[in-house]
Amino acid sequence: MANLKEVRTRIASVGSTQQITSAMKMVSAAKFRRAQNAIIGMRPYAALLQEVIDDIDTGDGVQTAYHAVRDVKTATLVVVTSNKGLCGAFNSNVIKLAQQRIEHWRQAGAALKVIAIGRKASEQLAKQKELSLTSHDELLDSPAFDAVAELADRLMAAFVAKETDRVEIVYNQFKNSLSQTLSCEQFLPVAAERNTQRGAKAPADYIFEPSKEEILREMTPLSLRSTFYRIILDSLAAEHGARMTAMQKATDNATELLKDLRLSYNKARQASITNEIIEIVSGSEALKG
Repeated sequence: MANLKEVRTRIASVGSTQQITSAMKMVSAAKFRRAQNAIIGMRPYAALLQEVIDDIDTGDGVQTAYHAVRDVKTATLVVVTSNKGLCGAFNSNVIKLAQQRIEHWRQAGAALKVIAIGRKASEQLAKQKELSLTSHDELLDSPAFDAVAELADRLMAAFVAKETDRVEIVYNQFKNSLSQTLSCEQFLPVAAERNTQRGAKAPADYIFEPSKEEILREMTPLSLRSTFYRIILDSLAAEHGARMTAMQKATDNATELLKDLRLSYNKARQASITNEIIEIVSGSEALKG
């Protein structure tokens, strides 16, 4: 009977876990839909804004202070994870790639500054005492454009002031609810090679007023702010998609485990009943003898 009691306890425990993971999946699904709508609405604007800037910059040699390519003496690495766990390998993959980039810049002899967005990155990277680490976990609680743009402005100001020579962002790019693309994106300087990604498509025929230089000088910071905000929205959508998938798998695994436990319970119960019957019959036969 002790074995039956143990199995009953496990069945109750797994059943409670199944209810929790199922509820968490429903919550993540609701958050995922909102995050998905946000990033889908943001991407066309960011892409079109970048396309306009590419048309100005392509082949004209027009650049701003944000385009300046320098020898990298100081690099800044922005690592975007989540504030919460239970989302599979979402955070561990980002942290692993961030560690690779940290090692790369150390071997290159560059001073390194790390900005962590998300408590999971902050907790892991804080263990490395030699890192110059700054955390902005609050940006993920309510990702407003103004707050994200403020951090982007600080990065741009540091680049223009030559306090940093390169800014990279490591994050999960949202693909769909089942998958994310691990990315390390160059934020600054503005990559000239981006202008060739559209292939042989001819640039639009714009009439510029005022000059190209003035327009580019005004639009490049706007594009960079939009890019940074798009990255945060990408990461949030990828996070909720990963958590929804992880909780679905956990619920399915709990369902399968419950089936096995109930089968084991029924077998143990049947064996116990059979043993009791045998004992009764054996006792009855012994009395007759």
